[in-house]
Amino acid sequence: MSYHRCLDRGVVVWLTGLPGSGKTTIASRLAEMLRMEGFRVEVLDGDWARRTVSEGAGFTREERIRHLRRIAWIARLLARNGVIVLCSFVSPYREARSMVRGIVEEEGIPFLEIYVKASLEEVIRRDPKGLYRKALKGEIKNFTGVTDPYEPPEKPELVLDTESNPVEDNVAKLYRLVKSTLETQHV
Repeated sequence: MSYHRCLDRGVVVWLTGLPGSGKTTIASRLAEMLRMEGFRVEVLDGDWARRTVSEGAGFTREERIRHLRRIAWIARLLARNGVIVLCSFVSPYREARSMVRGIVEEEGIPFLEIYVKASLEEVIRRDPKGLYRKALKGEIKNFTGVTDPYEPPEKPELVLDTESNPVEDNVAKLYRLVKSTLETQHV
């Protein structure tokens, strides 16, 4: 891409859902599409964050909330500087997602909560990293959906059903939402 579309402010798109629901796949594909149009885009996901900014973070409720607070500030700083930030985090608690929204919106940055929906049975069947198998054997503590709860969003801006709809359809729906959000900011 030889040109960049400069945004005064970006947007934070927060994809939440059970592990293995398809959050990072959707975020990565959307990022490719937006970059092809010249937008500056960053994908922040749980695996990356736990290897870098939250190395050693645990999985208790308090540790998860502290971890997500760090990510919220990173996302806010990027979006403040015109980056579209696609955040792919299980973020199982409504309280934590509400905190993240508050941090981002405090600066006047649009925040889109996206529920990447798939049933527990489906994500156990997919189990791309073998984590459910380990959690079901008791080898992983505080595993969302197995030994720790997942609280689905009550009023997300968009629900993407990855169990019933192909990834391309879900990416297209999210693309339309992000583009309309940018247009309302007079891009």
